[in-house]
Amino acid sequence: MPSVTHEALVELFKNRPTLAAEMLQDALGQPVPAFTEARVESSDLTEVMPSDRRADVILVLLVGEQQQPAMAIVVEVQLGVDPNKPYVWPVYVVQTRARHRCPARLLVVTIDATMARWCSRPIDTGHPDWTLKPLVLGPEGVPVVTDAEQAKAAPEVAVLSAMAHGQGDAAEAIGVAFLAAAAGLDEERRALYGDVVLSSLNAAARRTLEAMMKSGYQFQSEFARSYVAKGQIEAKAQAVLAFLEARGLEVPAEVRERVLASTDIAELDRWVRRAAVVSDARELLATSDS
Repeated sequence: MPSVTHEALVELFKNRPTLAAEMLQDALGQPVPAFTEARVESSDLTEVMPSDRRADVILVLLVGEQQQPAMAIVVEVQLGVDPNKPYVWPVYVVQTRARHRCPARLLVVTIDATMARWCSRPIDTGHPDWTLKPLVLGPEGVPVVTDAEQAKAAPEVAVLSAMAHGQGDAAEAIGVAFLAAAAGLDEERRALYGDVVLSSLNAAARRTLEAMMKSGYQFQSEFARSYVAKGQIEAKAQAVLAFLEARGLEVPAEVRERVLASTDIAELDRWVRRAAVVSDARELLATSDS
C-alpha cells in the first residue's frame, strides 16, 4: 500500500498541473517550452501485453489554439529503493512519448537526500547511445518557502517545502507561511494540506502552529483519515500473526488470509488478546465465530 507521504506528493502534482514544469525549470534548470495549459493525463501505460504499468502522474504541456502537446512529463514519486524502477522508467518515457507524439521527460520526486542519489543513477537501457538519466527533484532542489505571499501564490510548493525541509531550522517559518496560504484554499485542500504540513514539521514547529490554530490538531481530511486507518489495521493484523509465530504456533494459510483480510479493528484487538492464550492458531477464528 502506498504511504501517506507518497500519495500526498502525488496529489500535489495533480492539484497543481504546472508544478512539474515549474520544478523542472526553476529547480533543475531544464528548459520547458512556453505553454498555455498543463493537463493531467491518464497514467495507465498498459499496452497490448497485460501488465500493471501505471506512472504516478503524467502531465502534458499544451501550446497554441489547437492545444498541441509540446512536452509530456512523467512524474514518479520514489521514497524507497525499488530494483524494478530502472527497468520500468524507460518504458514510461517511451510509451508516453509515443502516446502524445511529443518529447517526454522523467521527473522523479523524493524528499530524502539518499534516495535522490539512488534515483539519479543513469539507466543503461542496453541500446547503443541510449542511457536514461532521470531528472530528480530531491530536498536540495525544493525551495524553502517562508514568505506568506509566495505560499499564497503556490500553496502546493509551500506544502512540498514543508515535506522537504520541515525537520530543519526553517520549519516554523515554513509552517507559518503555509497558514497564511491555507485560508485561501477550498475546504478539502485545506484539510489535506494541513495534515501533510503538520505531520512533516518537527515537534517544536508543530507545537507553534497548533498553538496558533488555538487547539490541538486532529487529522481533518478524509484522505489522511483513510490512510491512517489502513495503517492501523495492517499493523494490528501483522501483530496477531507475529504473536502466534513468536509462541511457536503454526499459522495455516486460511488463518493468515482471514487475519490479513480483516478490516475490523475491534475484531483484530480481540485476536491480539486471544493470540496470547490459544494452543492452536485455528482457535483464533473459532472463538471469533462463536
